[in-house]
Amino acid sequence: MLYDAVARPGTVSPDELRAAYEDEVRAAVDAAGVDAAADVADVSEDILSNGVLELTLEQAASILALTDGNPDADAIAWEFRDHLLMGMTTGILDVDTLAAEVELDLSGQEIQQAIEGRTAATLSELAAIHHAIAVRNER
Repeated sequence: MLYDAVARPGTVSPDELRAAYEDEVRAAVDAAGVDAAADVADVSEDILSNGVLELTLEQAASILALTDGNPDADAIAWEFRDHLLMGMTTGILDVDTLAAEVELDLSGQEIQQAIEGRTAATLSELAAIHHAIAVRNER
C-alpha cells in the first residue's frame, strides 16, 4: 500500500515519496480502467491523466481498493494513518514538532486532524508528513 511505496522513505525527498504514491495509484488506475477509477474516486478522468495526482488519501485508497488482492478503501486509509501514528510513537514525535519540521502551511492541530482522518489530506501533504516521520526514525 501507500505507506510502503518506498522501503526507506526517509532516504528520498517528499516529492519522490509522493511520486511513489502516485505510481501505486497509477498502476491501480491502469488495472481497473480510468473510467472506473474516476468514478470510485469521484474525480474527472482528466484529473487521473494529469502529471501530478492531486488526490486525497481517501480518493487514492478508493482507487487502490479496485485492485484484486487489496483491502477495501477504508482499510487502506486507516492502515496508512496507523503507520504514521506508529512512526510518530516510535520517533517520540508530537504534532507540533512535526508541523515545524514539514514544509507545509499546517499547524500541529491541522496535521493531527489530517492524520486522524478528521480532515482530508492530499498525497503531497501526506508525503511530507510521512517523510518527516521517517527521517526522525532513521536517526
